[in-house]
Amino acid sequence: MARKYFGTDGVRGTANSGAMTAEMVLKIGMAAGNLYRRGNHRHRVVIGKDTRLSGYMLEQALTAGLLAAGMDVFLFGPLPTPAVAMLTRSMRADLGVMISASHNPFQDNGIKIFGPDGFKLSDEQELEIEAMLDDPKLMALAAPDKIGRAKRIEDAQARYIEFAKRTYPKDMTLDGLRVVIDTANGAAYKVAPTALWELGAEVIQIGHEPNGININEKCGSTHTEAMCAKVKELRADIGIALDGDADRVIIADDKGKVVDGDQLMALMATSWARRGELQGGGLVATIMSNLGLERYLVDQKLSLVRTKVGDRYVVEHMRAHGFNVGGEQSGHIVLSDFSTTGDGLLAALQVLAEVKRADKPVSEVCNLFTPLPQILKNVKFKEGAPLQDNQVQKMIADAEQRLGNSGRLVIRPSGTEPVIRVMAEGDDEQLVRNIVDELCGVIAKAAA
Repeated sequence: MARKYFGTDGVRGTANSGAMTAEMVLKIGMAAGNLYRRGNHRHRVVIGKDTRLSGYMLEQALTAGLLAAGMDVFLFGPLPTPAVAMLTRSMRADLGVMISASHNPFQDNGIKIFGPDGFKLSDEQELEIEAMLDDPKLMALAAPDKIGRAKRIEDAQARYIEFAKRTYPKDMTLDGLRVVIDTANGAAYKVAPTALWELGAEVIQIGHEPNGININEKCGSTHTEAMCAKVKELRADIGIALDGDADRVIIADDKGKVVDGDQLMALMATSWARRGELQGGGLVATIMSNLGLERYLVDQKLSLVRTKVGDRYVVEHMRAHGFNVGGEQSGHIVLSDFSTTGDGLLAALQVLAEVKRADKPVSEVCNLFTPLPQILKNVKFKEGAPLQDNQVQKMIADAEQRLGNSGRLVIRPSGTEPVIRVMAEGDDEQLVRNIVDELCGVIAKAAA
């Protein structure tokens, strides 16, 4: 069954419209509370948010809905998404909720929901919530004496900082490393620099002055130019860029060159395999990861399993098949020995640990393979199904034939934005570019 409200990473949209009005988010809170209200104990929900202006409004609406469903609410304020997942388990909560639109601009916001085990909800659980949203009669309100209470948790950031530090090897420090950290004016603007400094690094902060509307604006993991420039300017050893809710990370090496999630996963998988710590015989990534990663892992006698886009699907496969390293090219790195979801800070700490072990520059440690030329472009559309157009289908089939065994083609609607993503990769860069441009043209025509 197709989902109406949930995308690849929770519910998301423009603030104060559609699914992101206060009224709708209140209903989401009521529905989620109903789904996880089981037994006679006092039920508890933890809520974090990033730094978007709309977070104030949506936090109150979500809290009201959960209280009405009979859940006690514990408010963290600005905190990374993976911290909310961790604290859901740590505080024995029945539910964890993050208010964030991740890497999207400030005018968007979203709701990510975690079960009591700290994992994101399954498709089936999301469909249960959607059914309640479409039929309010399925939602029960708490009796007057069972309405929940709300309180703020003042030490949530300190709890997460200590948790993150414990994932770094106990016999190592970050002494001697100059680190640029770009927190995207987002949820990790306090916790990430603090954790790095307390571990011994010299920390240079950028993207650390949120004002409600500058989250992800020309900063963070989707706009790495500022990080790369600062690394070169200050001759730093490494740059670390997180996104708005800090579940993604992109690295800049000592030369100011971007290192994406594919390279980071390759580093984790091969170094963990050498120490006998890798589980599953390889790693789990999505259909968007570069073919160069797959070829490199094969050379290392490791496997690459691909899932559909969304770190939730990566995690589901990891759990089902015993992998402990996975993620996405975009920087979601899932290390299940430590976390139930992508965690940018934890992934960065593991990269730093490998750099310290090797005692070599980041440019030598983190660039393990040469990516194939890969071109990704987006085509905006408002409604309809342009990918079902006959001419589009014919062009896709022709493109796949031209690429043959030397490349890949991935075309899919985004789960978080009203765009169709067109990606091609292969050994022949000019052929790849031509194919993407041609396909974007015919899809745009069908979408008009």
